[in-house]
Amino acid sequence: MKTILNVIWLVLSGFWLFLGYALAGMIMCILIVTIPWGIASFRIGVYALWPFGRTTVDRRDAGAASCLGNGIWLLLAGWWLAIGHIVTGVALCVTIIGIPFGIANFKLIPVSLMPLGREIVPTDQPFAAR
Repeated sequence: MKTILNVIWLVLSGFWLFLGYALAGMIMCILIVTIPWGIASFRIGVYALWPFGRTTVDRRDAGAASCLGNGIWLLLAGWWLAIGHIVTGVALCVTIIGIPFGIANFKLIPVSLMPLGREIVPTDQPFAAR
């Protein structure tokens, strides 16, 4: 079932969201100092491309540096990506078939705003990373 949902997601919104994350990641990698944010952008872009069957969990070993990094990410690219998720989620919720995909878009907003200090794990093992 998750494969069918992922394929429909890919067609409706996943590919475009992935392109947004890839663009943010490339810009971050060009600016040498922001390479860690670029890597996080690519990681979350792959998650946004194929989200069903996976979830995010907080990393216990993430410290103050990830908090500071999330603040910088929020200013540089996070709010643009969150707006993309909001617009796509609202557009998908207009149709009955798109409602689950719209809700999935809304669930991706927190990780698009603050990606550092989170880990993407399979949904059948969400507590294995802890």
